[in-house]
Amino acid sequence: MAPFGQSKVITKLRYQTIVAKKGTVKLLPRETVLHVRDTCLCLAAQRAARRLARHFDQALKPTGLTNGQFSLLMALNQPDPPPMGQLAEFLAMEPSTLSAAAKVLERRGLITMERDPIDGRSKRLRISSSGVALMREAVGIWRQSHALLEAQLPPGAGQALREGLAELTTAALSGETVASHSSGS
Repeated sequence: MAPFGQSKVITKLRYQTIVAKKGTVKLLPRETVLHVRDTCLCLAAQRAARRLARHFDQALKPTGLTNGQFSLLMALNQPDPPPMGQLAEFLAMEPSTLSAAAKVLERRGLITMERDPIDGRSKRLRISSSGVALMREAVGIWRQSHALLEAQLPPGAGQALREGLAELTTAALSGETVASHSSGS
């Protein structure tokens, strides 16, 4: 499959127009599409994340876990379960998405949901003994799969990528957006 922006269709669409159901649409210049493809941090991160997700989903298949479930269970492997809000923030998930993911793991008996003793409106998730047992198996698979991935990278590239992503995540958390700049914030 040709990389985004390099397919025959995109190549032929430089200044062409296409006929849509309700009229003609003038497409963006090809240079714009290629510029976004080659420079967009979000697109690059999304593409890498999707490929990594598929890689780890396939590797973890024998455990019945997805990469997201593995990450959630790993985050819960601590003596004191965190409030769901903190957990959602750590995993960069919407609280409703975390709640839905947690229900699947709860039905499998891998976690329990408890009322937060400090804030009764909130819940805390706790990994169960079954969850810990499954994670012991999953961590071995993850280690092998992760080592295979890192071996495909030049020396130091894995660490540099982790550091760059951490910096990018911190920058994204700062809340700086075009909208905040244009509104005088």
